[in-house]
Amino acid sequence: MEYLGIDLSCAMGSLRNGEFPEKDCLLPLISKLLGYCLVAASITVKLPQILKIVQHKSVRGLSVVAFELEVVGYTISLAYCLHKGLPFSAFGEMAFLLIQALILVACIYYYSQPVPMTTWVRALLYCAVAPTVLAGQINPTLFDAIYASQHAIFLFARLPQIWKNFQNKSTGELSFLTFFMNFAGSIVRVFTSIQENAPVSILTGFALGVFTNGTILSQILMYQKAAAVKEKKTN
Repeated sequence: MEYLGIDLSCAMGSLRNGEFPEKDCLLPLISKLLGYCLVAASITVKLPQILKIVQHKSVRGLSVVAFELEVVGYTISLAYCLHKGLPFSAFGEMAFLLIQALILVACIYYYSQPVPMTTWVRALLYCAVAPTVLAGQINPTLFDAIYASQHAIFLFARLPQIWKNFQNKSTGELSFLTFFMNFAGSIVRVFTSIQENAPVSILTGFALGVFTNGTILSQILMYQKAAAVKEKKTN
């Protein structure tokens, strides 16, 4: 009995016999279910950030380079998972996150007028290279090297934002809900990657996501609380 790549025969057999499924039977099932739940949730993960920017018509406190690097990281990650033939439940959210990240960068450009020429050059360069990477039409050795750099890309996508938050002692228009979902999703992906026997390189990337998203989430909580206390004293 299999649905969407989820083998239910083991668990159903145990339940029919009045027994609770064993660990070796239950963990892969939980991993698959969590994977599909994460894919479903990823459809809206960046929507709160996009709506906050549009509502306030402001990108105050947001690092443009950080969000551009995030797009590059998602592109490489999605391409690599497709190339390795991993099940959709193991990486499906990357496709939805990439689409939303592109919309988010477009919003940042729109509310950051005038956009510098260097920014347009970076955008055009991405549009020229991304289709080739997603199609996997590059040397396998080069592909592995690019994916290895993806972890550094995601790390450096977060560091400018973390540093900017620290300098400003504020998180500006960053959305708590978006980064909370990013943080929770990274934790789930660490678990599902272990269960799916994903390459160590993929597991490392999700572990870095737990660290960096957790750091920004902590900053949002810390600086928003400090701002609320300051406002209360002023009043």
